[in-house]
Amino acid sequence: MLKRLDFNSNPYLGVFCRANNRLALIDPSVSAKEKELIADILRVQVVDLTVGGGTIAGSLLAANSHGAVVTDFVTEEETAMLEELFDRVLVIRDRFNAAGNNILANDHGALVHPMLKDETIKDIKGVLDVEVERGTIADMQTVGMAAVATNRGVLCHPRVRDEEKQQVERLLGVEANIGTVNHGVPYVGAGMVANDHGAVMGSPTTGIEMGRVEDALHLG
Repeated sequence: MLKRLDFNSNPYLGVFCRANNRLALIDPSVSAKEKELIADILRVQVVDLTVGGGTIAGSLLAANSHGAVVTDFVTEEETAMLEELFDRVLVIRDRFNAAGNNILANDHGALVHPMLKDETIKDIKGVLDVEVERGTIADMQTVGMAAVATNRGVLCHPRVRDEEKQQVERLLGVEANIGTVNHGVPYVGAGMVANDHGAVMGSPTTGIEMGRVEDALHLG
C-alpha cells in the first residue's frame, strides 16, 4: 500500500520517522490520525520516540529487523526504550553519528558513510547482523538520505552511478531503481518511509513518482 501525507504540514517524512517491518518510531508531535495511517499502511506498531529530546528520529536512527543504531546524544531514557523494542542497540560514537542519514540498511546488508571508522563499522555489523560496506549514492556520502531500502527493493537518488547501484544490489540482495518524491526531490530517504508492506511519502509526491516507488519496492 502507498499513501501521501505530511507530518504537521511537513512532507519530509523520513526525517521524523524510522520503520522496519514491525515498528515505526516517530516524532511524538505527529497527529494521532497520521500515526493511524502509518500503522495501517506499513502494518506496524507506532511508537513515539525522541532522540536527544528532538523530533528527527528518522535522521538519527537506523534499524532493520535485527537491531537499531542511534546517535550518541540519545538520552539514557530513550536508550532504555530502544532496548525494550530491539534485541540489540548500538549508540554510535563517531564523528558521523546521524545514523539514519549515514546508514542504508535492510535485513541483508548495510551501506554506510565512507568516513565511518573501522571500529564503528564492526559494531554496526554486529548489531544489525549484516555485511557492512562503505559507499556512496549519487556521490553522496549520506547514503541514508539518498536512498530507501527494504527487503523487497531499493529506491535511489536518480543520479546514482552504475557502480554504486551494483554495489547496493550486491550488498543488500535486492534490485535497485531510481526515483524522486515530493515533486522532484531526489533525497528519497528524507522524503518517505517504507517497509516490506507499504510506503508513505509527502503530499507533493506525484502519481508518476508513486508508481516508481511502487515498482522499485515491489509493493504492487
